[in-house]
Amino acid sequence: MVLRPPVPRKIDRDDAEKIAIAGLSHIAGDPERLSRFLALSGLDLGHLRAAASQPGFLAGVLTFLAGDERSLLDFAAASGYAPETVGAAFLTLNPPSSGEFD
Repeated sequence: MVLRPPVPRKIDRDDAEKIAIAGLSHIAGDPERLSRFLALSGLDLGHLRAAASQPGFLAGVLTFLAGDERSLLDFAAASGYAPETVGAAFLTLNPPSSGEFD
C-alpha cells in the first residue's frame, strides 16, 4: 500500500492572503526569523509596509516559511494551519504557469 500526503483543499484568495498575513505576523514576532526574512528578501524595516502591498509579496512570505522546516512547523503549531495548507495558500497566490506541471 502506498501512502500519499493529504491533498490540501482548494483555498480561495482571501483565505490564502489571511494565511500569508498570519505568516508575516509570525515572522515579525521572532527577531531572528525577521532578520533572516529581511536579509533574504533584500528589504529593511522601513520598506516592509510598502513591500507588503506589492504583488507577489504574500506568496514570498509563504515561500520563506515553507523553505525552512522549523519555521513552517512553528508557524503551523502557532497558527493552527496544517503545513499543507501553507502550500495550498502559496499555490493560490502564485499559481503555476499553464503547462508548468502537466
